[in-house]
Amino acid sequence: MMVEVPLIVDGESGVNDMLDRDGSRTPVTFHISNDRDINPVEAQIVQAATKWKRVALKQFDMKPGEGICTDMRAVRKDYFLDHDHSAYVDQWDWEKVITNENRDLNYLKDTVKKIWKVLKDAELFAQERFPALKDPKYPSLPDELVFLHAEEILEMYPDLPRKQRETAILQKYPAVFIIGIGWTLADGYPHEMRAADYDDWVTETKMPDGKTGHGINGDILVWNPVTKRRHELSSMGIRVNAETLKMQLEMTDQLDLLSTPYHSGIINNTLPLSIGGGIGQSRTLMLILKKAHLGEVSVTVWPDKLKEICEAKNIFVLE
Repeated sequence: MMVEVPLIVDGESGVNDMLDRDGSRTPVTFHISNDRDINPVEAQIVQAATKWKRVALKQFDMKPGEGICTDMRAVRKDYFLDHDHSAYVDQWDWEKVITNENRDLNYLKDTVKKIWKVLKDAELFAQERFPALKDPKYPSLPDELVFLHAEEILEMYPDLPRKQRETAILQKYPAVFIIGIGWTLADGYPHEMRAADYDDWVTETKMPDGKTGHGINGDILVWNPVTKRRHELSSMGIRVNAETLKMQLEMTDQLDLLSTPYHSGIINNTLPLSIGGGIGQSRTLMLILKKAHLGEVSVTVWPDKLKEICEAKNIFVLE
């Protein structure tokens, strides 16, 4: 069912998303003095609703197979603003209660395939309504996603950094789901930083060659024929349970978080097991409408320099 998602949360609740586990991306915070500072609140603007959604599943008394969808809005002040990153974030967010038996790679893949079908059907719908969008210069999304572990991609391109590996694999497969984002790979770095307290990137899985992989989470990436760059559409995953939360917090030296209501709810098994994710609204619209910049489909703030560069190329960002 559709629910409202908060824009502001209590800083002490532990439900705001820190995005990365190195603490480099901090939320917008403000002090609410309230009653002459007798009962103040230290508030934060949401960076993502990932953890809040899991708490909401409990509040709505959801059962396995039931879940929520939200029209999420957030602010990420520490993003570098470019063609597909904005300080204003809009996502179709979702979260669903699962059982312990669902916590495996097959369940994750089945869920990803359903979301991919929705994205593909949205593109077809737009092209049927506006035939000019169907242009041979800009190929449509493929019918099928290719699933690859982050470990596999590193083995394929051991000499390339992460974003260049993504660019290379998308030349071969124009739509991929990268499994296990957050786990530290053989080169000593994760494929991408991922917070330690929502997605499960530590659980062992089997790769197609029989080797051990890690993670029951990942991202959908596609090749954008307009920008000629990688284009992330969605991030999702099976969420941590009590065991994997402790493991991931220990690995990232964040065990002090266990005292927050959110984290203790997972440790004490009072929050349900879940799977969830977010689909970038502006990024999806940008791709389907064949736009070169997020600012063509979303109203937010951009540096004057960026607007000047775009205008020189006949790309006009909304204001």
